[in-house]
This record gives sequence, C-alpha cells and structure tokens, in this order.
Amino acid sequence: MKTAKELKELYNTSEFRRTYTYDQKNLGAVCTEEGTSFLLWSPLARKVELCLYRDGEQGECFRKIAMQKKEYGVWEYRTEEYLHGVYYDFLIDRNSEQVQLGDPYARACGINGMRSMAVDLKKTDPEGWEMDRAPEKTAENIIYELHVKEFSWDRSGGFCENCRGKYTAFLQEHTTLNGDGIHPTGIDYLKELGVTHVQIMPAYDYGSVDEKNNEEFNWGYDPVNYNVPEGSYSTDPAHGEVRIQEFKQMVQSLHRNGFRVIMDVVYNHTFSLESNLHKAAPWYYHRTDENGIISNGSACGNDVASERAMCSNYIADSVLYWAKEYHIDGFRFDLMGLLDVDLMNRIRKELDDLYGKGEKLLFGEPWAADETAMEGNSIPALKKNIRKLDENVGMFSDDIRDSIKGHVFEGDEPGFVNGAPDMEEKILNSVKAWCLGDEGAKAPSQIISYISAHDNWTLWDKLEKTTPDEAERLERNKLAAAVYMTCQGSLFFLSGEEFARTKDGEENSYNAPIELNRLDWERAYQYSDLRRYYQGLIALRKQLPGLCDKSANAGKRIFGQWKRDGAAGFYVENQENKGTEESAACCLPVHSGWKTLAVVYNRTEKPVSVLLPEGEEGEWEVLVDKNSSFCWMEDRKVSKKATAAPVSALILGKK
Repeated sequence: MKTAKELKELYNTSEFRRTYTYDQKNLGAVCTEEGTSFLLWSPLARKVELCLYRDGEQGECFRKIAMQKKEYGVWEYRTEEYLHGVYYDFLIDRNSEQVQLGDPYARACGINGMRSMAVDLKKTDPEGWEMDRAPEKTAENIIYELHVKEFSWDRSGGFCENCRGKYTAFLQEHTTLNGDGIHPTGIDYLKELGVTHVQIMPAYDYGSVDEKNNEEFNWGYDPVNYNVPEGSYSTDPAHGEVRIQEFKQMVQSLHRNGFRVIMDVVYNHTFSLESNLHKAAPWYYHRTDENGIISNGSACGNDVASERAMCSNYIADSVLYWAKEYHIDGFRFDLMGLLDVDLMNRIRKELDDLYGKGEKLLFGEPWAADETAMEGNSIPALKKNIRKLDENVGMFSDDIRDSIKGHVFEGDEPGFVNGAPDMEEKILNSVKAWCLGDEGAKAPSQIISYISAHDNWTLWDKLEKTTPDEAERLERNKLAAAVYMTCQGSLFFLSGEEFARTKDGEENSYNAPIELNRLDWERAYQYSDLRRYYQGLIALRKQLPGLCDKSANAGKRIFGQWKRDGAAGFYVENQENKGTEESAACCLPVHSGWKTLAVVYNRTEKPVSVLLPEGEEGEWEVLVDKNSSFCWMEDRKVSKKATAAPVSALILGKK
C-alpha cells in the first residue's frame, strides 16, 4: 500500500480526478420492490466482495458475492431480489491487503453501526408522511438548541417511561410537570415559549456511546454513519428500520406542532481515522500536510478533505438526502471553518434549486480548532471569509456573544452586562450584526445572534463567575437576553437558557452523565419570572420588522446611536418592507404598529434617562422594561423623557 504522502500526490493529479470522479447519486444500497443494488466507490480496490447477513451484529455471512468493477472506481452488484432488512458489509482486496468495512453511503445499519442494512425507505414512512410539510415561515427565525436525550430524560417532565431519552418523546403532547396537568413540559412548553425552530444536536449514527447501554451519554459529535439516525435514541436499535421511522415521526410531530427542524451536522471529521470512508479510499477523505502527516484542525484527530471532488459530493449529497428523505428544514454545521467556501455555496445553491431561495436555513460555526491542511486554492468558510459566502449562509456571531457576557473561555472576564468597562461601542456594533464596511457580513441573513450554546458554560454558569449574588444575576441575565434579542440577525439559544440552566459550573459536559446534562423541568417553573421574560421578548421580536429585516439594507434602519459609561442606546426605523426582496429570503414581512423604536441598555446600578426626540406627534409606548417584557400589552405611555432602571433594558415604540 502506498504511503499517505504518495496517495496525496496521486489524488491531486488531474488524471485521477478525471478518471475517478463519479457524480451520480446512486452509491450505497438502493432497495425497492423491483430489486436491490449495491454500489461502492473504491478506486484502488483490486477486488470487492459483498457479504450478506441476517443479523446486524453477530450472525455469520450467509452469502458472499463478487462485485463487478465499473467506470469511475465504482463497484456494483444488482439483483432482482428484494433484500429489505438484510444486513451487509464489504470485503476489499487491495494489493493483497484485505479490509472489511461497512458502507460509507449506508442509509440504515445495525446496532452500533457495525453492519449496514438494505432498506426500502418507503416502508419506514410513518402514516401521513407524504403529507408532512414544514409550517409556514414566521416573522423571525428563533432557534432552540435541543439534545434528543436531554429533552425528555428528567422524570419530572412527565414523559412515559419508555419514551425518556428517545425520538418518540417528541410524539407526546400535553405532558406536564410531574403529570400535574397544569405546568406544560415538552412540546406544549416549546409552543408556549414561542420558538420557531428546534435544532436537534447530532442525531446521525455516532460512535461515542454503546447503543445497548441506555445510561451512556454524549453530545454526539463523533460521526460514523452520516446518513443513518443514531440508534441510542431509538426504542429498538437492533433493527435498523426502527430508528429511521422514529426519526421521521419526531420530525412529523414537530412540524405538526408548528416547529421547523434543524439538524446539527458534523462533516469536518470522522469519529476515528479507521472510518468506512477511509477504508474505502485510504487517505482520500482526510487531509494530510506535504509530508503525509494527518491534519488535525478539528482537534478530534483528523480533518475531512471537503475540497476533494468525491468528498464534496459526499457531503452535499448527504445534506440533500436528509432534506429530502427526512424533511429537514435547516442545517447547522459544526466547525464550518474547516469546510471550504465552494462547498458551502454549492450546498446553498442545490437547496435553493430544489426548495426555493432561503427556504432551508444553512449556517455554522465560522471557526476551526486549529490550522488545517486545505488543498490548493480552496478558501475555508471562516469568519474572515464571510463575504465570499452566499448571503443565506449564516455564521454564529462570537462578537455578539462575547461583548454581551464576556470571554467564552475565561470565566472571570466579563462583558457589557456583567461589568466590563468600555464595551458600549462593541454592543452598538453588535446590534447591526456586522453590517460594518467591507469586512462585515453582506446582510443580517448571515448572522446568528446568540449568547449560549451547548459548548462552554451555560449563560447562567458564566454569569455566576462574575455575579455571585443570584438576585443580581437574574437581572443581568434578563438584560443579556434583551440585548441579543434586539440585535439584527436570526436568534439562537441553548435549551433551558430561559430558566437559568446550570451544569454546576461544568464547562464541557460532552460526555458527562445525563443527570448533569438533562433538562431540569422543575427548574423551568422555579425560574418562571425569567422564563416569562424570554417569552415576552420572543413574542415582541416577531412584531418588529426593523430588527427582523434580513436584507442588505437592514443596517440603515438603525440610527441615533449613543453611549455613556455603562449605557448605550439607539433608534430603529420599524416600518415594513424596508429591505430588498432578493436578500430578505430568511424572513416574511412583519406587521407592526410602531413606526419607530427606542432601545436603551443600562448595566449600571443607577437609572439612566434619555430625552426622546421632539417634533413628532404621538407618545411613546413602553414595550419592555426591567420588570416585564409584556409591557406592550399594557398601553403604558411616556413622552419627552424615558428612564431605564438600573441593570435593565428599556424598549419603547412610537406609532
């Protein structure tokens, strides 16, 4: 076998690319009543055998079939047999070396992903699946990050015992706290909160838990079978079709209840170097430097070579597969900075061509853990390259996050809301969502405004490090929420942020016990005041076109910015349809009664007063103050001067 360095040189030749790039979308096992086909891309193989099994884990091979070599490095076996439910893998002979592997393109697998499974996907469709549709777009994208197991593990959530930690928990409606029939949990809770999108943390088949052990926990950023749902969330991981049907049922239920579904995807690395992709084509799918040393920009042991043609095809086809087969409405890319700009723009275009411009959300982390050995002239999808991306490829704004609450890695380093000096300018810049000159985003459609996610400390735990007093911490949490929810861009937050979610100060809980990671539904009602404050901010945001606007002209809506020590504010032109239709694809028009907004942030211990503009008829309505985010339902008026209470946000509207 050639070395990694030698293979790198081979793969980068024009002859290899011309001879072995296969663009059809029929790799893997395709099973219908007309027959079953198996296609594997393995250009260096001398011989490939297909091995069939009746069991997904232990049973012996009952038939071994020699596959035929076709053009472009593809090996093929076709039969009229209906092999739905039959498990399989491949045996590759490469220069006297034999390698056994599962199908990199598998659509189903056995327990723990060891063997692939042929599946007639029509048989996995739940009743009414052909009628399943995403709910209509709303005025704003308000994204709630959830982990399948965390969502329903806590017994206080009132979920049935067999559903706890499973896809099927999302099918349960009208669950309540400890079954009291009064306090909503689960689906009904999400409806009451007002979020529009549920982002599921990795739910493809990953390798860091034993699917037989219901107690094991991991976030799931360890991909094994990219096109197969994770089995540990299934009620029966040993039968490959069950996890598929239950995943679809989860999506169907979320759609029926008014939520769009975003999938957290991890195409930047594989769980281990000895992945099925690597076994099928050694060193093709992974980056190495000029000496053949493996690249590790992911800090997970390897980087996927997204810029290579067949790897690019693999990732793009996988995304389109989830969108088509599972009706997924958006994709959040882990460490998107390790992928290349051309690939992200390609995915955006292919989604737009099939579903309409901006219909599917697409965004990711605009960073990498370290340098990566990207080939040739490929451009990484990093924050600094945001203007090279389509206007509907979004990025998380670490500027917004860190300016509000403080340094993400330094616990005792505060941001604006918890006492850092000289942060007012950064806060005002955050409002416009990077729409600042040539280095900024093209439009707020490229920005995810947030202050907490699964990574790093929860917002509550971060604030605890700088604000020990809980009563004061609650005030600063409310202020932090009000700041990012009045920034332009799509809104995103970690499940439970709205009820002071804590992980007892654990910064990185990726493999901590589920008892630490679970959503504590009792806490949702212990911190009802904070939760209701989030509810009001979310409900109000949907009525504010000046902040929901995703167009390139959205930044022009912000005017009259001012700052003082510990305080800042601005005005918003809030009439409908200010932006251009072409770049406003992320949002619908918003109908609002307020033509102008006034926003004040005050993190100081003293009241801050501002004179309101004169010369216009009409009084200003109080929409949000220190105590309530539902003031807009109370018809409270002020004129000439407004005062923001200590440690609070004040939002006014003028009709």
